[in-house]
Amino acid sequence: MVSTTGTGAAFSVGGFSLPVPRHVTTPTNRKFRWSYSKSTVSPVFAAVESRQSIIHTESGPEILKDSPSGTIQNFEPEDGLLGLKDYFEQSGQLISRSDGGPPRWFSPLECGSRLKDSPLLLYLPGIDGVGLGLILHHERLGKMFDIWCLHIPVTDRTSFTDLVKLVESTVKLEYPRAPNSPIYLVGESLGACLALAVAARNPDIDLILILANPATSFKRSMLLQHILLPLSNMIPEQLRFRWPYVLSLLSGGPSKMVASTMGKGLPLQQVIGKLSQNSLAMSSYLSLDVLKSAAAFANSRLHAVKAQTLILSSGQDQLLPSKEEGERLHKLLPKCDIRTFDDSGHALFLEDGINLVSILTATSIYRRGRSHNYVLDYFPPTPSEFQRIHDPHRWVEAVTNPVFLSTVENGKIVRSLAGIPSEGPVLYVGYHMMLGLELIPMVSRMWTERKILLRGVAHPMMFTKLREGMLPSLSTFDTYRSMGAVPVSAANFFRLFSSKSHALLYPGGAREALHRKGEEYKLFWPEQSEFVRMAARFGAKIVPFGTVGEDDIGQLLLDYNDLRKIPYFKARIEELTDEAVKLRTDAIGEVANQDFHLPIVLPKIPGRFYFYFGKPIETEGRRQELKSKEKAHELYVEVKSEVEKCLDYLKEKRENDPYRNIFARLTYQATHGFDSEVPTFDI
Repeated sequence: MVSTTGTGAAFSVGGFSLPVPRHVTTPTNRKFRWSYSKSTVSPVFAAVESRQSIIHTESGPEILKDSPSGTIQNFEPEDGLLGLKDYFEQSGQLISRSDGGPPRWFSPLECGSRLKDSPLLLYLPGIDGVGLGLILHHERLGKMFDIWCLHIPVTDRTSFTDLVKLVESTVKLEYPRAPNSPIYLVGESLGACLALAVAARNPDIDLILILANPATSFKRSMLLQHILLPLSNMIPEQLRFRWPYVLSLLSGGPSKMVASTMGKGLPLQQVIGKLSQNSLAMSSYLSLDVLKSAAAFANSRLHAVKAQTLILSSGQDQLLPSKEEGERLHKLLPKCDIRTFDDSGHALFLEDGINLVSILTATSIYRRGRSHNYVLDYFPPTPSEFQRIHDPHRWVEAVTNPVFLSTVENGKIVRSLAGIPSEGPVLYVGYHMMLGLELIPMVSRMWTERKILLRGVAHPMMFTKLREGMLPSLSTFDTYRSMGAVPVSAANFFRLFSSKSHALLYPGGAREALHRKGEEYKLFWPEQSEFVRMAARFGAKIVPFGTVGEDDIGQLLLDYNDLRKIPYFKARIEELTDEAVKLRTDAIGEVANQDFHLPIVLPKIPGRFYFYFGKPIETEGRRQELKSKEKAHELYVEVKSEVEKCLDYLKEKRENDPYRNIFARLTYQATHGFDSEVPTFDI
């Protein structure tokens, strides 16, 4: 169907809109985001709200077919092959239906609706140039970003410097529209060079770079530099169009997908058939000479890059030495973080198990304003993402077989979490086991039984390092951030309660989690009532709880006091403590001792973990009353007393648990099934 209005044309390609040039008015009054390029290429724009597939060209808008709303609902692990198949199919259609140039932006329609004030994300493709490298992530990313993907037509010959100008002109046009929000440049391989070049030329614009396997390492690639580059110069130009597809196969991305899919029991013929469909269409203008010039251009300007950067490096990239390059750039760039995927190949975003939204959440790099808001900028995991996060830690629950008790409204204790309030805001206040061993089973059970996401109020060391040194890298704490942990602060308490969250607080902090010999189940709380009045301001329920069992799985061999007597360990403790952000600098007593150390623990034959959540304490309607420091302190003492009662109850009751020992539990499960609930003491 050809429209008679407007000055452009449109056609459909696999569920996305591909815009090219000039003012267009569609019959349905769709909204468009305009972006005018100041480079040698034409102006570009992207349709952002239509659920129909539209491509705009010179002769007017045309709608060829509707793309069903929600065509791709999610990318669960079992759908990995379909996502890759879609990549090949849509790339083939895009290449065969598009014209010869110039490069232009398109917005994937499967992205759907997004949050208010979502930042702009510009995806800069790698060696294929098609722009569909994020296809497995479009729908989930579409809730967080306004996504524009760069497409470089197959026969286009735009130079790398003109590509830089194109992206730069888009950034300069769009940034004034939302000056309080960053613009994200997500680039892989060649696209990463583009992102670095644009960032170097625009240090005053708030850019955030997400770089996957940057091609800045081109000179150190034996395969590209000494084998494929000389070979490509001997191949006729018409055959060079096949190089990007050949390189993508050499890079290990699709081959890993084949192995992953074969592991799911699909026939080899079916797997290869789906992957190879339309593969001959996977051509691009990109040559190895362009890749070489892109690397040289970006490397010469690294000193000027000031943007916040996250580098994603693959350990099995057969095309580029990406792991080493990531480490090099991490040292050179001033605001740079890095994550390494040891088993991944070059085509990182097309691999099964790689979830870009999870990566952005875990690294706290997603923000909609000038600074990151740990509450409002957080995206909770989907059920499948939670399973991927939890699976590596499932052994903790298998070994400790935890018992969960809670108190219902009439005061009765039940073996479940039925006594936990469903509606927030709720503040859980309790005892911190040695090294925080209780967190995994507690967060998991809250999620699976009550569909509640516990948002831990954590030490800032999990989010910020004063300098590089002996403290664990921030990546060590990615799991905590993925599950919603926030750094402790009054502002974050306010935000959590405002958003009716379920917040988890350990007033004893590091001192309690790193206690000494003989201090098991002893509370180290500050004198001040730090959280009570904030909870009362929002009418939050306070749930006191106790956790017991750390002494059933390990025995402290060398604690803080012992380590301080050994010169080597004393020096290490002082170094660790100096690297960490300081908390409670105005506190007195033992709670002020926040020295970081790793105690030496002697493992035991595993016992069992026990959790007891006391009756929720209401603060609704007590805001005026608890403005008084005396009244607030009384409630604070009450909460602390309730936590101690929970601990005493569990310590007494576990003595009567016939299945406290792991061998007794294994015997029971061998008889009744390993998925059966193991009994415990009488309540």
